Amino acid sequence: MDYRLRPASPGDDHWQLAIYASTRADELALTNWPSAQREAFVMQQHQAQQQHYRRHFPASICHLILMADEVAGRLWVDTRPDRLHVLDITLLPGWRGQGLGTRCLCALMDEAAVTGRHVSIQVEIHNPARRLYERLGFLPECEPQGLYQPMLRPAPTVQPEECLP
Repeated sequence: MDYRLRPASPGDDHWQLAIYASTRADELALTNWPSAQREAFVMQQHQAQQQHYRRHFPASICHLILMADEVAGRLWVDTRPDRLHVLDITLLPGWRGQGLGTRCLCALMDEAAVTGRHVSIQVEIHNPARRLYERLGFLPECEPQGLYQPMLRPAPTVQPEECLP
């Protein structure tokens, strides 16, 4: 399963919105809001997230994850002196559960290892993706912060078996 990353551009806003919306679909399905209200809510939350990332992580880069020429998701990373911090990794529903997220994270860990950096991410405490991060060697970095658990994969040790060629 070959993929490639491409920096997102302003012309990709519709993809960015679709990717974000896919993360809120289950939650919004539990509401009795009319579709126009759900769409307005998702748009507002999406814009708030984009502004937050750009304001607080100005050196970060958002990449679209592409399979052939099809958008499969996004990987948004903030490069820091001591670590690569994953702001967001999200796959569209049709691409989930196929190992693509694991491959993206393994490539990021390989990139970090070359320069002796950690990889970090914050994950919602009850997010099933947390199991993936733990399998890949991420550990709780500190106590949970509200609904989120900061996690850290320490700079190079042994590569997780899932990442071995």
